Amino acid sequence: MLGLAALAMASVSCAPKAQEETVMVVETTMGTVEFKLYNETPLHRDNFIKLAEEHYFDSLLFHRVIDNFVIQGGDPNSRYAEPGAMLGDGEPDYRVPAEFRLDKGIFHHKGTVNAAREGDESNPERESCASQFCFMMGKPMTDEQLDRAQARLDAATGGAVKLTAEMREVYKKIGGSPHLDGQYTVFGEVVSGMDVLEAIQKVPTDENDRPVKDVRMLRVYRKK
Repeated sequence: MLGLAALAMASVSCAPKAQEETVMVVETTMGTVEFKLYNETPLHRDNFIKLAEEHYFDSLLFHRVIDNFVIQGGDPNSRYAEPGAMLGDGEPDYRVPAEFRLDKGIFHHKGTVNAAREGDESNPERESCASQFCFMMGKPMTDEQLDRAQARLDAATGGAVKLTAEMREVYKKIGGSPHLDGQYTVFGEVVSGMDVLEAIQKVPTDENDRPVKDVRMLRVYRKK
């Protein structure tokens, strides 16, 4: 008969192991950023890995940069874009179903990665663009700013999305974009290279928020 210690060891050995998180490497003309893909958003995780393995992102621009808000890339039309050309409409011919995971503590704090999408009128299910993604930036927020963000959320979601005390504390400490919560899918989080993103968000941009001097993704691949 197995003793208690042996039973405990057997129980541990049979327990399912947590799935290891995939880390993606984004080599840019301004440095390298690494971010992990959340296992809680498997559709977005697998889609991003697929596109990276196809070298889809290689040589694409960060075509939209707004200080203290967002750094966006993934438009295939940006690969050979002329200076000053309007970008942001290119994407594959499919969308990724929304994967909102507020219940898992996944929200738009600074350093997370979300998927861009079309607006609610043409996209009521809030499905994600398959290739365009954003590094979320921001600065610490006040309670007053968070109250205004909650009012915007109430208007956009009919009161369905509420900022918890824990979420508010994170936004007050590091910042982010709470008005996007429950409306855009967050599927990853930066693990290194925030200094690179801080530099990118400060580059001069034109009236369409495109960097005047191109900031390009040289390679995007899965870290071994």
